[in-house]
Amino acid sequence: MKLVRFGAAGAEKPGLIDADGHIRDLSGIVPDIAGDALGPESLARLRALDPASLPLAPDGSRLGACVGRVGNFIAVGLNYADHAAESGMAVPSEPVLFNKAPSCVVGPDDTILIPRGSEKTDWEVELAIVIGKRASYVSEAEALDYVAGYCICNDISERAYQLERGGQWTKGKGCPTFGPIGPWLVTADAVDTGDLAMTLSVNGERVQNGSSSTMVFKVPFLVHYISQFMALEPGDVITTGTPPGVGMGMKPPRYLKPGDRMEVAIAGLGVQRQNVAAG
Repeated sequence: MKLVRFGAAGAEKPGLIDADGHIRDLSGIVPDIAGDALGPESLARLRALDPASLPLAPDGSRLGACVGRVGNFIAVGLNYADHAAESGMAVPSEPVLFNKAPSCVVGPDDTILIPRGSEKTDWEVELAIVIGKRASYVSEAEALDYVAGYCICNDISERAYQLERGGQWTKGKGCPTFGPIGPWLVTADAVDTGDLAMTLSVNGERVQNGSSSTMVFKVPFLVHYISQFMALEPGDVITTGTPPGVGMGMKPPRYLKPGDRMEVAIAGLGVQRQNVAAG
């Protein structure tokens, strides 16, 4: 099942994608794709619906972030050995965790804004986990029971803020528009995260071409591990790291500039298309 949020920014409605690729309006069933609507009982109720019984969304509707009211937006750094190598950093013995500001969450095709004064804004295609029920001290064996589904995240990163300004990586990860998620939330029953093709192109040039199979720490372990340090709530997002091909790793490094266009894809999870503009 593919769940979406559609409509003007700040006024999105919940929806699902039917077998013909059309958006069906779920606003008469659930208030949003957020919080308790992501729980197992709610998802089972949505799965039992006949999509043809739901109203069609207006043609050309904008897609918003596929999850509303994101609370925790947690990211995992250096979770692909080949990306760690291109970054000149060691593969960590435990997951590196940092936060992206929930205020950076935007729709999958919304414009990415380069922060004022930035010269090192970068891209990262990532598989994101969406939590479906409260997870605290969960075992690795049970971890997938707490996952509502998966989506694409483009973990936009300002490298100077992240690595050259002291302190934690959070500085370079949470600027406005740095967290596009979507286009869809694909429920966990429909996704095998073991070997998903992951790609990102800039101005038509393929720069990232990897697979979730090379993740160092896999999805069940990450949910288990993070739940030892905090309680994860329904609608929290965990973005799980990127394969190689980021701008920082190029020789010479290459960064985003106004007028660039990105296309971000993960097999089975859809495609994001973003223009880049000055903030």
